[in-house]
Amino acid sequence: MRVPKAITNLVESFEKLPGVGPKTAQRLTYYLLHVPQVELDRFADSLGNLKKDTVICTICHAVDETDPCSICSDTQREQTVICVVEQPLDVLALEKNGRYHGVYHVLHGKIDPLNNIGPDEIFIRRLFTRIKSSQNGHTITELILATNPTMEGEATAMYIAKNLKSQISNLKITRIGRGLPIGADLEYADSMTLQRAMEGRSDY
Repeated sequence: MRVPKAITNLVESFEKLPGVGPKTAQRLTYYLLHVPQVELDRFADSLGNLKKDTVICTICHAVDETDPCSICSDTQREQTVICVVEQPLDVLALEKNGRYHGVYHVLHGKIDPLNNIGPDEIFIRRLFTRIKSSQNGHTITELILATNPTMEGEATAMYIAKNLKSQISNLKITRIGRGLPIGADLEYADSMTLQRAMEGRSDY
């Protein structure tokens, strides 16, 4: 039996998504065949508008509808404290907790030599520039390194800390730790674990 080209194309598209294998891609595709056309059109519109209706904040590099983002432009946030995370999803995880009131810097990745990802491939240099220059009249007093507790996340945190310590003497650099098991990702941690990790951060 010959598989229709439309099905083959969609299966191949799904397979490009992280964590989606051939069988899952096939199941998703054949499931969508039973979805009403109206729902498919709505799904297609949402997908098509994903990048059109979002922007990356030029200050923290989080994803939002406005630039600067709603966090960077919030005058009630502690603009002198920056929490460094790997991905935009990590910002959502920490915001759900509701206990952190500073601002963020999203790296959009981590240093990973095995995959040819170095400091220049993510937003580390912009973090250094942001800290060295005054943001809206606020001097950064504390940098919280909240990269994931993996080998790559630790290497990224170490690289950032080492570079900044050699250039800025009065900057407090802390690392979240207590409550987060080695190898865990922030986006999958529950709110209590994240709260303990933030409260238990130590000098780095």
